[in-house]
Amino acid sequence: MMHLRPSDLAREHGLSAQAVRNYERDGCLPPAERTPGGYRIYTEVHAAALRAFLALVRAYGHATATEVMHALGEGDLDDALMVVDRGHEQLLRDRATLESVRAAVAGLTAEGAPALRPFSVGELAYRLRLTPATLRNWEDAGILTPERDRATGHRRFRAEDVRDAELAHLLRRGGYPLEHIATVMGQVRSAGGTEALAEALEDWRGRLTRRGLAMLEAAARLNDYLAVADARHDAAPRTP
Repeated sequence: MMHLRPSDLAREHGLSAQAVRNYERDGCLPPAERTPGGYRIYTEVHAAALRAFLALVRAYGHATATEVMHALGEGDLDDALMVVDRGHEQLLRDRATLESVRAAVAGLTAEGAPALRPFSVGELAYRLRLTPATLRNWEDAGILTPERDRATGHRRFRAEDVRDAELAHLLRRGGYPLEHIATVMGQVRSAGGTEALAEALEDWRGRLTRRGLAMLEAAARLNDYLAVADARHDAAPRTP
């Protein structure tokens, strides 16, 4: 069995030895055995776990990666895979949203495009899986410009408002700040503003592609970790 130090694991990824120890402390790596002097003893299992964890971070983010590793640490493979599945489901939803926004862009100048009935703030929030408060914040930031019902004063989101909300939702998921989104939406609503929109959509499409590739890498690293951990478990001496 190979014995490794924290610095041995850290060197491969350009990390500090303390970062590796912190990952173990936070449950992102299996607990390490200790020497009589109290020094940690890492093995190839820990090296594989660190590769898997860092790949998961790149693909899903730190919180999700930690959730996966905690589930594996508790021996619950199904829970770990369910977390991974949710990430793939979100990527699929983002791709679908991207395509719907691209279709909306194509329809900006199309004649005879079908008109949606006006949405209330609650209906639009439900459609986008957001809260009404989020849509009101976007309105305050200048991203959305719904009209008001003259009789009730309630917001009425027309077809172009729904398009703007879908785009804003997509760009927020891509990490764009509200100020940037407001600028894009202002350009979209102005003459010749669709170029900025097309650039933003193309940039986000590239982000989704890179995330998908990162998920493939994470799946491979996670599979490697599970294989090494299983082999180590099978090779462990049995208590009579």
